[in-house]
Amino acid sequence: MSETHSHDPAAVQDEIIDSFSLFPEWLDRYQYLIDLGKKLPALAEEEKTDDKLLSGCQSRVWLHLEGDADRIRIRANSDAAIVSGLIALLIQVYSGCSARQVVDTEPYFIHAIGLSDHLSPTRANGLHSMLNAIRGYAQSLLV
Repeated sequence: MSETHSHDPAAVQDEIIDSFSLFPEWLDRYQYLIDLGKKLPALAEEEKTDDKLLSGCQSRVWLHLEGDADRIRIRANSDAAIVSGLIALLIQVYSGCSARQVVDTEPYFIHAIGLSDHLSPTRANGLHSMLNAIRGYAQSLLV
C-alpha cells in the first residue's frame, strides 16, 4: 500500500456506528469500549512523558501526534479503561488522515452511537480535549 492511500474517515465512522448498533444496551456498549481500549498498542514507558500528557482530562492521557500534512499518525494511551476505548475510536477515524481531512471531518459518530448522552461530563471533556488536540495539530500543519 502506498503512502498516498486514501483513508476515508466517514466510512470508518459508519463502521463504528454499525459496530455499536449491535449492542442496544449501554452496559454492553461500555464493555465494547473497554475491550477496544484493551487492544490499543501500549506506549513504551519512556513515551509517557509529561509533555505528552493531555490537560483537561481527569484520567491521564498520553497523546503522540506525528506525521505531516499528507498523513497524520496518532498514538495514544490512557490509564483509564473507557478513555482508552475513546482513544481507540479517535485513532480509527483520524490516524492516517491528511491534515485537511482531520480538520474537515466532524466526528458525527460520537453523537450517533450515543456517547454524547452517556459519557460523564469529565469523560466528555476529555474526549473534546483529545479532539481539540488532534485537530489543532492538523490545523498547525496547514499553515
